[in-house]
Amino acid sequence: MTEVTLARWQFAITTVYHFFFVPITIGMSVLVATLQTIWLRTGNDRYLQLTKFYGKLFLINFALGVATGIVQEFQFGMNWSDYSRFVGDVFGAPLALEGLLAFFLESTFLGLWIFGWGRIPRPLHLAAIWLAAIGTWLSSIFILAANSWMQNPVGFVINEAKGRAELVDIGAVLTNPVVLVTVPHQLLACLMTSGALIAAISGWHLWRSTRTPVEPVDQLTDRDAHRWALRFGAVVMLVAGAGVMVSGDVQGKVMTDVQPMKMAAAEALYETAQPAGFSIFTIGTLDGSAEVFSIRIPYVLSFLAEGTPDAEVEGINPLNAEYAERFAPELERLYGPEVAAQLTSFNPNVPVTYWSFRLMMGLGFAAMGTGLLLLWVTRRGRLPRHRLWFPLLVALPLAPLFANSFGWIFKEMGRQPWLVFGLMPTFTGVSPGTTTGEVITSLVAFTIVYGVLAVVEVGLLLTYIRRGLPDVSAEAAPDSDASDDDVDAPLTFAY
Repeated sequence: MTEVTLARWQFAITTVYHFFFVPITIGMSVLVATLQTIWLRTGNDRYLQLTKFYGKLFLINFALGVATGIVQEFQFGMNWSDYSRFVGDVFGAPLALEGLLAFFLESTFLGLWIFGWGRIPRPLHLAAIWLAAIGTWLSSIFILAANSWMQNPVGFVINEAKGRAELVDIGAVLTNPVVLVTVPHQLLACLMTSGALIAAISGWHLWRSTRTPVEPVDQLTDRDAHRWALRFGAVVMLVAGAGVMVSGDVQGKVMTDVQPMKMAAAEALYETAQPAGFSIFTIGTLDGSAEVFSIRIPYVLSFLAEGTPDAEVEGINPLNAEYAERFAPELERLYGPEVAAQLTSFNPNVPVTYWSFRLMMGLGFAAMGTGLLLLWVTRRGRLPRHRLWFPLLVALPLAPLFANSFGWIFKEMGRQPWLVFGLMPTFTGVSPGTTTGEVITSLVAFTIVYGVLAVVEVGLLLTYIRRGLPDVSAEAAPDSDASDDDVDAPLTFAY
């Protein structure tokens, strides 16, 4: 493989791996803050137990997410320096806001929350976790703004003397139509994932408690807390999932407007159709260049793309011809005729785009169905007792987590062959001095390190999940009249 292909594989592996932590961090920050708010309002210690229990899992995930996220930035200089040079003035602005504002906010107040148990007044301690959650959400918004510029570049001019894009309107970048639909879709997907995680973990503890013939009093108390958490997580998952469906519908219409090729590839629609049917199943040629057989629901794709059942949806082949006529002159002007001649097709990888789109939706619907079933099974004090609940509960948080990953694979693979849509082909962004051997070396190193981190992450999570809810009977009341000895005591990790 060439250095371009290897560099793409490396970025894909590190990005997908990092993104396993992102939805849980974003969603859990708000849900842990919500649990602590309920505890502060009610004074019921079961909500404090749940806050500390899921707060610990959130912190483990946050730490690994930060460690893996740093590698993403290194790759811009390692393998993609020409990309960084071309878009740095624009792409760097939202990333700078993310680092200087959002990450500073979340890391500062998260530290205050970790070490502030019993040291600061309860309302201020609660404010710390909410500010950390706000910082986490702001961080995701700025990163999505940077990525959305790659999908639909706005607010810039091309400096032909320097051969790069330069920012002229940060407001346009932050209010890009793609940003406005991607942010709610992604944040709701994160809440859905975290709700599924809470429902699955508490559901597993409930299921395990039914295997125990003798039930101590403290186990019964924990059972009540876990039953409440299971239903809380399931409701969050279902409400957020409904929001994902609505925002996804709007996102599809915006995608059709700014990236019609991505919508056509998502449906393996090779020729323009009016009305267009939604593909249930399509078999194409091995190279993904033509349809062999398909099963379609009439009118549905037209509605998804344009909002009317009889709308015309452009196909891959006519769009390819249109893109060649539309973008070829600009590519030749920016990169020269030799580089422009290398881009012979504007089609993304249709099989990957098609199936990642369906896996995203299918796994999301499966998670919502399991959430509904959990609410039904636990109604009126009932518990999940059947042995089949064990594999279902294990799979429950993985379904929306993988749905998030397949969604991002679809989003990025559907943009190909562009790094910046309409401006920069992918092969032009690789560092000119990078060799195949260097990329292979770093790829192997990152894969080994990430494999070790995966073992650490899973081991820590399973260890603390098995321990169950913490004992908070001796929890010191965090108020403002703490003694001098307490104030002067060294900071210790609250867990």
